[in-house]
Amino acid sequence: MPEIRHTPVAPTRAQRLAPGEAIDAHRHDDHQVVYAARGVLAITTGAGSWVAPASCAIWVPAGTVHAHRSHGDLELHLVGVPRAAPGGDDPLSTGEPAVLSVEPLLRELILACTREAAATPEHERLRAVLVDRLRAAPRAPVHLPAPADPRLRALCGILAADPADGRTLAELGRQVGASDRTLTRLFRADLGMTFPEWRTRLRLSHALPLLSDGVPVTAVAHACGWSSASAFIDAFRRAFGHTPGSHR
Repeated sequence: MPEIRHTPVAPTRAQRLAPGEAIDAHRHDDHQVVYAARGVLAITTGAGSWVAPASCAIWVPAGTVHAHRSHGDLELHLVGVPRAAPGGDDPLSTGEPAVLSVEPLLRELILACTREAAATPEHERLRAVLVDRLRAAPRAPVHLPAPADPRLRALCGILAADPADGRTLAELGRQVGASDRTLTRLFRADLGMTFPEWRTRLRLSHALPLLSDGVPVTAVAHACGWSSASAFIDAFRRAFGHTPGSHR
């Protein structure tokens, strides 16, 4: 098993990543806000994956072992947020990463924090306002949890390899050796969502990198399993608050 890099203080900086470039598994003692001002960012942990376009940022809790991967030409902004003192409150009370919708003020605060030298009074004031805005930011439904049950892992692997596979849960169940009733129960118990909800999230996570590579919206819709471009646009807008065309 490769060694997991440990950086006690989460860095605050801006950097560029080439398409497909990765940052290996690592962890920080601080929390971190990770934001892609351009391109699409994917973060993977043992609990699953989170994919964020430029309208979203990813909150990574302190101590979380995570890896990054870029899709498209990535402009990455990282802001370290110290853990709360004993008895205090952290900005987000969650034990796993979360994808947060980024409104214009939050975006400018993230960019300003990575431009301002850390450990200065100006930076501390900017970060304090940023933390307040993080508490108010709505979460985007793009977390793709990792299944534990072997039958569910097999089914999810089939669809991850081909998100356009339109077979029903009963048809997929015959391939993995489980009834649709059993799989329905497993999706709720293991992943905390229904099969249609999980499949939509999977398709969206595949669509984002394709859009960042400049693939036309209609081609992305069909490649990811939507019956029409309008159905894809509707699902994308509900998840991210804007259309795939404006995302590109």
